[in-house]
Amino acid sequence: MFGELGYNLKPIPICGDNQGSIFMANNPITERCTKHIPIHYHFVRDAVTDQHIEIFYIKGTDNPADMFTKNLRYVKFKQCRSQIGLVFNKCS
Repeated sequence: MFGELGYNLKPIPICGDNQGSIFMANNPITERCTKHIPIHYHFVRDAVTDQHIEIFYIKGTDNPADMFTKNLRYVKFKQCRSQIGLVFNKCS
């Protein structure tokens, strides 16, 4: 939709900590162990090929998505919060 409106969008960066899934998304080769995956789940491959998204590896200990999936200590929660750009100002 944005492309039709004249906006030139760069690929959306997606970080993941699973090297196998990143490899599968970046390489459209179907291997013996992955041929059981239904075709409609290959949407990510198509998005990478069409340069709508770009997938990067991030270490599991540095993954900011942990704040949505795990109970974290406050220090780790603040670190994840700052990684995704959330800043909270104190109310007066």
